[in-house]
This record gives sequence, C-alpha cells and structure tokens, in this order.
Amino acid sequence: MCAPTGVGKSLVGAAVSNHFDSSFTVTASKHLQDQYIKDIPFLKPVKGKQNFPCLKLMSAEKVDNPRRAMRWGLTCDMGQCQERTSKNGKEVIEVCKFKPTIQQVEENSFDSESCHYYLQKYEALVSKHSLWNYHAFFQIMKFNKKLFEEYLDRKVSIFDEAHKIEDQIIQFVGFDIFSGQVDECRLNTEKYNFTDLDSMIKLTDDIAYSYAKQIKDIKESAAFQNNPDYELITKLERRYDRAAQAKIDISSDKDNFVVNDPVKDLNGNFRTISVKPVDISKFAKTFFETEHQIFMSATIDKTSFCENMGFDKDEVGFVDTDKSPFALENRKVDLLNIRRLSYGSTNEDEIEVIKVIDRILDEHSTERGLILTSSIPRCQKILRYLSPKNTKRVRICHSVNKDGKTQDEVISEHATDPTGVLLSSSLWEGVDLKDDLSRFQIIAKVPYPNYTEKRTRAKMEKFPLWYTSQTLTKILQGFGRSIRSEDDWARTYVLDTAVNNVFFKAQQMIPKAYYDVLGLEDLE
Repeated sequence: MCAPTGVGKSLVGAAVSNHFDSSFTVTASKHLQDQYIKDIPFLKPVKGKQNFPCLKLMSAEKVDNPRRAMRWGLTCDMGQCQERTSKNGKEVIEVCKFKPTIQQVEENSFDSESCHYYLQKYEALVSKHSLWNYHAFFQIMKFNKKLFEEYLDRKVSIFDEAHKIEDQIIQFVGFDIFSGQVDECRLNTEKYNFTDLDSMIKLTDDIAYSYAKQIKDIKESAAFQNNPDYELITKLERRYDRAAQAKIDISSDKDNFVVNDPVKDLNGNFRTISVKPVDISKFAKTFFETEHQIFMSATIDKTSFCENMGFDKDEVGFVDTDKSPFALENRKVDLLNIRRLSYGSTNEDEIEVIKVIDRILDEHSTERGLILTSSIPRCQKILRYLSPKNTKRVRICHSVNKDGKTQDEVISEHATDPTGVLLSSSLWEGVDLKDDLSRFQIIAKVPYPNYTEKRTRAKMEKFPLWYTSQTLTKILQGFGRSIRSEDDWARTYVLDTAVNNVFFKAQQMIPKAYYDVLGLEDLE
C-alpha cells in the first residue's frame, strides 16, 4: 500500500489486524512505535533493552529508583541475563533471578519484581497483536524462531515504512570486518587480498578459527580454572558464531556477494571492510512467513519492490492512494533548476547553488527550516560559503555529530532557535519537523546511492530499476519532512537540475499522491 502521510496507514493496518484476529505490526523506529501505541492501544509493544532499567544492576549498585538507574546507564543492555559460574568444579549457566519465563507470563504467575524488558517482550509474544521494530522482529525470526515457534503463528504481518526493509535485512546477512577484530585475532592484513571474495572468505574463516582457539586456550588455562571469566568466554563465543555463520552464508552463494572497497585511515591503514549480498530475496523470504502480509509506505512501487524482494507480482495486490489529504498550497514544490550537481560538476556549479540557498534563507529570515544534501562534505561546503548572518542560523545535524551531540539533542536545540536551520545529509526520513519546526526545506543535491560502492554497481547491473527507485524514494521522503498534518504547511525548493532526469526515468514509479505537486497529472 502506497499512501502519503496523513492518510491513516496505521489505522488501515489496525483494521486488518483486527479482522484476522492475530497479527504482527513492524515499524522502523521507537518514535513510530510510540505513535502506534497512542493510536492503537490493543498492540502490545516490544522495545529494546536500552529502554529499561536492569534490576540486577540496580540491586548491585543499591539503586532503588528506576529513573535514576536509567540516568546512570544501568539499562538492560548493560546487564547480563545469564552468566557462567563454577559449582562443585563444574561449569554451569545461571539465569538472572529477575528474568521470568514466557510460560510464567502466559500463566500470569511471574514475580512482581520481574525484569521489565522480558515482561513486555513475552507479553507481546503471548498476546494476539504485537508491535515490533524491524531489528527486534528480524532478530527473533532469524535466530530464535525455534525457541518461540508456538508464539509466532499469526495470520497477518503489517510492515510499515516498508521502503526501509532492504537496509534492515542486510544487517543480518554478510559480514563487516573491523581492524580491531583482525588485531584481536592476531592476523596479518598483508596476507589477504581485500578485493577478492575468496580471500575475504579465508579471512572470515581465520577469524572464526582464532576465536575458537582463544576460547579453548582460555578454558584450559590455570588462570581460568582458578578464577573463571565466563563473561569473556560468552563474548568470544558470540564473535565466533557471527563469523562462522557469515562464512557459511557467503560460501554457499558466492556469486551473490560483493566485497566493498576497504575503508582506510589517513595513514592508509586498514579500518574496516564489508562483504554484502547483492540480491536479498533469498534471505528476505525467511522473515515473511505469515499467511498474509501488508507492506506500507508513502513511497513504494510495486514493480521494483517485488523485483528486489523476490515476490511474484501476480501474488501481490497494490493500492496506490490517488491523492494526498493535505491541501496543495500547503506543500508546494519549486523545481528551481539551478545547476546539475554530480561527481563531474564544477566548483562554480556548487557555489551557484549555495548562493541560491543563501537567497532562500534571506527570504525566510524569520522562520525555521531544513537543508538536505547528499554527503557530509557537501554540508561542510555549504556552511563554508554561506553569508555570515545565515551561517549563524545553521546547525549541522547527523546521527553522530562532531561535538558528541545526538540527532535528537541537535533538533531540541533547533526547536529553541526561532530562525534556526538544520543542515544534513541524513535527515531525508525518520524525522518529524512539524509546524514551526520547519516552514521551508531546500533540497540542494539529488541523493543518488553511492556509485563508488561495489555493491551499488552490482545491484544496478542485476536490478536496473533499483538505483532510480532508491533515489526517487529518498527525494519523496525528503518532501515530507516538514508537512506532517492537514493544518501544517511548508515550501520545498529543489535546486539540482538532475531531479528532472530522476522524475523522467521514474515516471511509472511515482506515487499518484505526488502527481499534483510535480505537475504530472497527465500521467493519469
């Protein structure tokens, strides 16, 4: 289902869930989960461990206030749910005394002081309708399916923000190798060819072998016998399992994996490299096993989505909402066609675009706004060439910022600045700049996927629609950052002339709800 913000996708999903009497609803972020909980109270949410105080750590630190524990970082992701200890000379696993069993939750026989994280997770599993984020849902479907098999039999799954599914799946397939791992395993990077897949499989296998040997040597050491460090063993076992599984996945389907160019530091030393699948469809089917599935997004195209996910188009119905519920005059888009920005564009082209950004900021001198571009270096260049008065208004905002501030902290500061402007290459989606938080937004550069990545080039060759579809999706998601309700309004300016080429190539992919703002009514 392709439907813009404001149509009520979550309520459509809730109606379908109710009809089938058992469901999973999966969305992309904690913010969206909170919105679902507010609107649809019959969904039982599952949130990550970082959202709950660890009762075991609270007990050890003698902290009796959950809020204080959260402030001090005593969260469930920092605690140990199970630990290995030695009893009567034997190695045993002790489960945290605060952790309930799923059977206790199902029978309502758990202790009143049970772990808050596991209570909400198990309550969601035993209930008819539950609400997950993608990472938690895919984690349980890939690694814990057998453990919870009797609780995973639902009639329908609702996948919101479905345009993000590929990025979520790819986190569970392939392997990222870091310099710290190589050092920890005492391997010499000069022995491996970082452009060759077989050599990377060998490196992955050597990493797994090294972790297995470390585990064996530690267990057999006198120091371990006298004072066992089971936390270290558990950590090494997890690293072994990840490397061993990656080697199996990659070796069993070598033609489907590519080695991206390694990332190096300023001195040319190896930092990280990733081995990722081109076609995710083989792995996608593992996660989508309910009888009925609904995929929802403001930007989804049936043909490219089915091709990428490996779905049979004849088995997929498609609903494309005819128009946005928001008035046209509240969401106008101006395609200014200033210059074409690409890898081959000149410095003069970029300076001309920045001059226009400066003029737009002058026109909106009393309002907050948003500037979107394609990379961090482009953000820095925009900031460098803006006029001094407008430079003072701008805050660069990414998921990780140089001063250590989070994205949410930067946006909170922005909200207190009556003429503040956010500048980012990462706020194309997942951020809600409603009402006065943004009355204008400038798309300085079309956000093409990074063509220098080998996976991107391989993906384009295998799925010709994918590159254009990814670019279109990001642009249209960007259009929606500042208009969040029927009473909201903002002006959007697009400066890069390359946007015309995207819209021309993607004519059949553009959702109908965007026809009016783009002047494409004749496509009907």
